[in-house]
Amino acid sequence: MKHISILVKPASALCNLRCKYCFYADVTSLREVRSYGKMKHETAQKMIENIFRDLNDGDELTIAFQGGEPTLAGLPYFQFIVDCVNEQTKAVEVHYAIQTNGTIITERWCEFFKKNNFLVGLSIDGTPTYHDLNRLDPRGRGTFHRVLLTKKLFDQYGIEYNVLCVLTEPLSYHAKEVFDFINQQSFKFVQFIPCLDDLEATERNEYGLTPQGFYRFYKAFLPLWLEALKKGNCVSIKLFDDVINLLAVGRVTACGMLGNCQVQYVIEGDGSVYPCDFYALDEFRLGYIQEMGLREMFMSKVAKNFLCSRPISALPEKCQTCPFARMCRGGCKRMKDAVYVDEKSNFCGYQRFLTDFIPEIDGILQAIAS
Repeated sequence: MKHISILVKPASALCNLRCKYCFYADVTSLREVRSYGKMKHETAQKMIENIFRDLNDGDELTIAFQGGEPTLAGLPYFQFIVDCVNEQTKAVEVHYAIQTNGTIITERWCEFFKKNNFLVGLSIDGTPTYHDLNRLDPRGRGTFHRVLLTKKLFDQYGIEYNVLCVLTEPLSYHAKEVFDFINQQSFKFVQFIPCLDDLEATERNEYGLTPQGFYRFYKAFLPLWLEALKKGNCVSIKLFDDVINLLAVGRVTACGMLGNCQVQYVIEGDGSVYPCDFYALDEFRLGYIQEMGLREMFMSKVAKNFLCSRPISALPEKCQTCPFARMCRGGCKRMKDAVYVDEKSNFCGYQRFLTDFIPEIDGILQAIAS
């Protein structure tokens, strides 16, 4: 039995917001075609057929939708995808997920998500102030109020959702405010996403997280979280879960966590497929899903070059003597400047975080079990 995951961008880079730090806007600006528009139904149908071609009875498939803003593809598109999946004859267990900015969700969307067991990632940036500083509509207005209304709709409909918070360098100074907001809103699942500088940046922008900022945030956040956990308030933090899964269970639950890239099968609006949404660039195109299966793409020369693009010898010298080298190996190569080694100061944010976090794991597991 195998578990395959794909990431579909049904509206390509189209978005109804103008977030100041959007990494995908930067990525697509480097392509010959910035946005491929909304995926056509014939492309979607062939996509599902070709994905199932490489699956067998008993396999699992996760179809996640992302953007831009994926809901701009329209609710009928998503219903069509579900119908196409239901038409397949193989006994494959299918899971659905979607990442949304939450600004155009209605009760009809909620009914659909609930009926089809969608896991939703809802973007909320830590505190109302920082959300409205960065997550703006085309008129330059903050969107926090609209997103919070969507959060209340999800609670009302009993929809399973995670909160996705972009951790910028300015936000890294405000861990307590973020922690208090999480508890105020009774969030149960939170993922902090390191904010990245532009792919070809020669200087840092004001939003891009640094290894120092990464550690600054978690150094302040961790004791608050541990104190709440001891009192029975268990909030799942994705990074904490990933490290515990690796060390306590031996399971890798985050791409790049061991320094090795994986092929993520990012499918753009025109059916073109890329190994990673951080690198959805023309030179990394694996092919077109309406013409090829996933297995054929995985075996392609482009995929092999992508997977082998970062040898251990290319890692910073600090990695060679790091006590956590075997469980990191430099981490995600796209996040190297945001999380890992700052070679100018010889500082690694992830190393410092692990030094604080690992001694707490036994106590965390005991608190969760009780």
